[in-house]
This record gives sequence, C-alpha cells and structure tokens, in this order.
Amino acid sequence: MAYITALDTFDVRFPTSAHLDGSDAMNPDPDYSAAYAILRTDDPHAPDGHGFAFTIGRGNDVQRTAIHALAHLVVGRTVDEITGDLGGFARALTDDSQLRWLGPEKGVMHMAIGAVINAAWDLAAKRAGKPVWRLVSELTPEQIVALVDFRYLTDALTPDEALTMLRRAAPGRAERTAHLLTSGYPAYTTSPGWLGYSDAKLARLSRQAVADGFAVIKIKVGRDVDEDLRRVTIAREAIGPNVGLAVDANQRWGVHEAAEWISRLAPARLSWVEEPTSPDDILGHAEIRRRVAPVRISTGEHGHNRILFKQLLQAGAVDVLQIDAARVGGVNENLAILLLAAKFGVPVIPHAGGVGLCELVQHLAMIDYVAISGTQEGRAIEFVDHLHEHFRDPVRVVGGRYLAPRAPGFSAELLPASLRDHTYPTGAAWQGSATLAQLSAKEQENS
Repeated sequence: MAYITALDTFDVRFPTSAHLDGSDAMNPDPDYSAAYAILRTDDPHAPDGHGFAFTIGRGNDVQRTAIHALAHLVVGRTVDEITGDLGGFARALTDDSQLRWLGPEKGVMHMAIGAVINAAWDLAAKRAGKPVWRLVSELTPEQIVALVDFRYLTDALTPDEALTMLRRAAPGRAERTAHLLTSGYPAYTTSPGWLGYSDAKLARLSRQAVADGFAVIKIKVGRDVDEDLRRVTIAREAIGPNVGLAVDANQRWGVHEAAEWISRLAPARLSWVEEPTSPDDILGHAEIRRRVAPVRISTGEHGHNRILFKQLLQAGAVDVLQIDAARVGGVNENLAILLLAAKFGVPVIPHAGGVGLCELVQHLAMIDYVAISGTQEGRAIEFVDHLHEHFRDPVRVVGGRYLAPRAPGFSAELLPASLRDHTYPTGAAWQGSATLAQLSAKEQENS
C-alpha cells in the first residue's frame, strides 16, 4: 500500500515581462509563474502527482506557503484513499475550518487547494493510465455527481438535475470521444494581442494566426479608448471580415465606462468582450450586457468559486462563461461550474494562456464535450503559444484545433530541467544576463 510522504512546493517563474508577453491594461509586466506542487509517494515504481497555482510573479511565495499549509491534510494518507474518493478528498481540503476561515473558498487559500486537488487528479490519472479528460469522461453519471460539492448550489442545480443531464449525454460519449481523438477541439488565440506589442507586431501576428487556422483572435484593450479603436481596426484589417475578433479589458472599467467604451468598439464586430469590470460585480456585468446588446459579454477567469458562477448565470449576466483550471478548487469545482453552465445553456470558453493553463484546461473543455454539454458549438479553448516546451506532455494545436491529450495524467508536469532553471531566485533564468536567454524559442521568434 502506497502512502503520500510529502507535499513538495516550488516557486517557478518565467521572465515573460522582458518582451511584454502577457501584458494587458491591468497587468503591464507579468512574469508567468507557477506555485508548483508535487505529491510524493513511497512507492518507487508509482508516479508522483503534479499541480500548480498560476500567478504572474510576486505573490508566488505567498501562494507556495498556502499550498504547504495543506500538508497535514495530505501527507500520511494512502494513495488509494485519495484517488479512490476524489470527491471526499476535495471536501476534506475545503472543510478544514481553520484554513477555511481565510476564504471561505476563495483567494490564495482556495487556489492552493485547487493546486493540490489537481495534483491528486494527475496522480489518479497516471495510475489509471489515462489522461484526465478520458478518466472523468468514462466515469458513470453517478460517479461524476459524487465528485461535486452541491452545497450552496441546489437553488440553481440539484444533484438529481445534474444526474439527468449526465445520463442524457451518456449515450453519445463513445462517438464524441472518437470525434475528439480524430478532429480535436476548436481553439482561439490571444498570442497576437498583448497590450505591450507594437502595431506592426499586432498586425503580423494576427495575419499569422489566420494562416495557422484560428477562427477567432483576441486582443487586449482598456488603456486608452482611442488607442483601442486604432488597434481593433488594425486587427480587423489584418484578419479580414470572416474571422472573429474578441477583446479583453481585464477588469479595467466601471459599469458606465464599460458600456460607453464597448459601444465605441462595437463597429469592429466583436465576438465577445471579456472581463469588462470587476469579476465580483455580478449585477454590473448584467447591466453592461443589457446596455451593449447584442455585443456578447464574458467573464469568469477570476471567478473565485462555484457560487459566484451560479449567480452570474442566475442573473443573466453573461453570454459566455470562462473557467480557469487553477483559480477555483481544481477539477471538482470546475465540474460543478460546467454542470451549471449546461443547465443554463451558456457556452463555456475557458481561459488559458499563462504557464501550463492551456495544458490543464484542455482536459476540462473536453470533459464538457464528451460527458456534459455534448457539443462544441459556440465553444473554443484559448491558446497562447509560449512556454509549452517546458512540459512533459505539452499541448498540441494543429490547424486551429487542440489535439486531445493521450498521455496519462493532467499534462501538468514540468520537465526537471525547466523546474530547476526557473526556480526563483536561484535558477539560471534569473541569473542576471541569462534571463533573456531563458525565454522560450517561440517568444524570441515573435519578438
């Protein structure tokens, strides 16, 4: 019988601010980072479980401390105890009363819980010899419902309603799995649109995105309305009339400002506007949506738990819902959000980018397609083409579509050399002049 012997944590940072990759109106100089967690076992022949909480640099040390604070709930338990009841394991982490006080179920502590839960899913999937998307999609509807904490949700979604939806989707699972394995899942790209990029770089990368097969690109807005008008015009001219153009304000505006700003950008025929105001302002999103219709409104990247998502849907505040693999309580809570979105008939277009977020969230979108919503219509997964080479099982995007992961696990495991070289502040990537040399080849190519 194998036991969890350690919950190791690492402060991993990539110097993406050097070329302003990831820059937006609220986050001008992000260093994409991971507070990285490894669940170690005492079985030399068994895999470890890998997970992380995504940050943009400073704060990684706080996030790492929060992950370590969960060790008493994990270390000493058997691997079978955890992987055999991942619903119970998730509830054990969120129910620790002294740590729960720091949220509850939100913020740094909840992100830490998500990192550990995701590491447990990575461990379970590796032991099962399956990628996470396939492991979950092959569970019975009853087993999936058992993974979800329905506390605070039953006024919008009951376990019986979830069970009915999952049973309705079950007969088509095999067909959808086969389609996924042969044709993949639609992607859209944000790679051209970082706010720190020059106009020439925006136009060049937008044209390249179309050539690469993406049906939608997204650019950042919110610093200056006249600048935004110029940039959306450049992007629209570069991609032509038949490719979608989304914009992302990254929480920059108040409600009235958002409505006015979006109205000025609307002639560019926007696919959606993302995070127009505070991620916590449910009624604000609803008011913005009402005032700018038919422009679609999206949010969820910074949604802190399933209850916030429930209320966004109940209030009719969004046309498109985002999820983030590392913001809420891991796979389990994201399943709750996917079930809520299916109940309300709102498409989910996950947030990715960052470091490792594409690797993780592809599994969640594919679970939604195979086992929950049963459709890819109106859906896509965000793709940002950098830092993937640091992962043992990196995403594969061909012709504007994610190819389904086939390797066992959650695609979360960093290569040993990448973990070593990007540990902050001792890694080679953070040693003076070596910083620029450690940027990914794709970043150097696009700079």
